[in-house]
Amino acid sequence: MISSPDPELQAWLALSFVQGVGPSNYIRLLQDIGPPEVILQSSAATLSRAVKPQLAQQIKQSQDPALLQQTCEWLQQPGNHLLTLADSDYPQQLLQLPDPPPLLYLKGRRELLQSKAIAIVGSRNATEQGNQNARLFARHLSDAGFCIVSGMASGIDRAAHEGGLAGRSSSIAVVGTGLDRVYPARNRDLAHQLAQDGLIISEFALGIQPLAGNFPRRNRIISGLSAGCLVIEATLNSGSLVTARLAAEQGREVMAIPGSIHSPQSKGCHQLLKQGAKLVESAQDVLEEIGVPVCNTAKKADTNASIATDSDYGKILEKMGFDPCPVDIICDRAGLTADKVCAILLRLELEGLVSCLPGGRYQRLA
Repeated sequence: MISSPDPELQAWLALSFVQGVGPSNYIRLLQDIGPPEVILQSSAATLSRAVKPQLAQQIKQSQDPALLQQTCEWLQQPGNHLLTLADSDYPQQLLQLPDPPPLLYLKGRRELLQSKAIAIVGSRNATEQGNQNARLFARHLSDAGFCIVSGMASGIDRAAHEGGLAGRSSSIAVVGTGLDRVYPARNRDLAHQLAQDGLIISEFALGIQPLAGNFPRRNRIISGLSAGCLVIEATLNSGSLVTARLAAEQGREVMAIPGSIHSPQSKGCHQLLKQGAKLVESAQDVLEEIGVPVCNTAKKADTNASIATDSDYGKILEKMGFDPCPVDIICDRAGLTADKVCAILLRLELEGLVSCLPGGRYQRLA
């Protein structure tokens, strides 16, 4: 016996489980036939007015009571939700897409879907500098009132989620599997934090594996939820470029951070810049590009400026330059003791002005 008391929701689910009924066919059926309960009760001949006869027959014959039962039980767990196109809080931004997901599985804070948002995406094999940039930009943008949307992959995605969660506006992960799975598995800790303090969403049913084709498909949701898409490190064949292209097609702002001309991780960003993406060097640049007044981030900028101009702090930053530098070299250049330099570096790292690299080296970020 199905545990959910809502037959309307069961109909939405049952139709989505039919193989071949993707977003486009689902929406065509809704437009031409009616709500899911009517669709499931209609004859194959009637359904053939909206979809191909073979799919119409499949809708009449396909039933998956076990998956329906599993999903209804999943929905009974705290924090789990199902959102349909018929719900009043379905994100308006996604309704602008030509193929909005008919259903969204949610885990976490459902209300975050109504937030202003910015997408941050990039390489799974990011450099330490790239990860630091993602955390810093995400934290600043989150504190400026924008929820950070990404794909919960390793590298830039993970760093962006961490930065968003550390800020006041949290983070949303759009994944390419069912929500009963975590991919990659090493991000299980991040998934737990997102489920507690942020939100994880998927258009895929429970049990769906991380198939290669799922990820480009979910990218339209990442860009669709966002006012703009920021790419931080991407090779020329990176899936992040797919997200950027979709963002441009959806009328969203596309931005990229430049990098070394010698780094493969920068070539995708440089290609976007050649194609007209906005070059950004700070979170303020991002906010300006999407139309937010600069004064919204002035407080954080003033804090960093005061640290940078403090005599010893400013000296450390000046002597470091922007190349990775060992602590002993920084001590020699600044003429300060190791204890003093280490204390200053810790403060600068907490403020996001420097990054600690492997081997005891530090790199200036701002």
